[in-house]
Amino acid sequence: MELPLGSEPRTEILRRLQPLLIQRFGRIERAAAEWRRSEWVLVQGVIGARTKSEISNAATERLLARYGRWEAVAAAPLEELQVDLATQTYPNMAAQRLKDCLTDLVERRGAADLSHLEGMGTDAAMDWLEQLPGVGRKIAAGVVNASTLDRKALVVDSHHRRILQRMGLVPAKANTARTYEAITPVMPPEWSAADYDEHHLLMKKIGQSTCRPARTDCPECPAQALCRTGRQGEE
Repeated sequence: MELPLGSEPRTEILRRLQPLLIQRFGRIERAAAEWRRSEWVLVQGVIGARTKSEISNAATERLLARYGRWEAVAAAPLEELQVDLATQTYPNMAAQRLKDCLTDLVERRGAADLSHLEGMGTDAAMDWLEQLPGVGRKIAAGVVNASTLDRKALVVDSHHRRILQRMGLVPAKANTARTYEAITPVMPPEWSAADYDEHHLLMKKIGQSTCRPARTDCPECPAQALCRTGRQGEE
């Protein structure tokens, strides 16, 4: 049975789920020294479509090392950026999205600078970010959560959304923005921004292993007992 939106049972399910995921996959803790500036996380997100995080991380570092400043990346010829981003799954698209995004940011702010977000509430900061070309809810949440901004914003990628839907915690056909709106109010209030980040990364591991798009391996999934789909399969 799908639990109604805003109900306390969903919060309890998330609380019970987290230690099960940690037991299976181990802790995924981020050290403060590894937190990136929000501009770095923005670039990594914009170029990262269908590309493993470690590859996008390396590409982001190369861009900064080569150009020195994100304003110089925005001013670089598109053809150069396409070569620079050859390791991305869609290098031409990544280059165009990055150039459009950084160019718009420079026009709005006078520089590739997101420091103004520090004085904004989380929702307002995400709304501002989503005005930039190529930035949707997933990237906006990543910028405010997995950077020095350190906000409670849940990154919802395709893996995470699929699992939440199969578990019955969000509407079955919810898109990323609707999934975010449905799950955010029931996140455990005691969780920190780092807990949000770890939860997302742990859920991603389920999506890459036992809860794949075309098939599920419910008996091997640590979330089976808490999952509507998993319980139905067991029955």
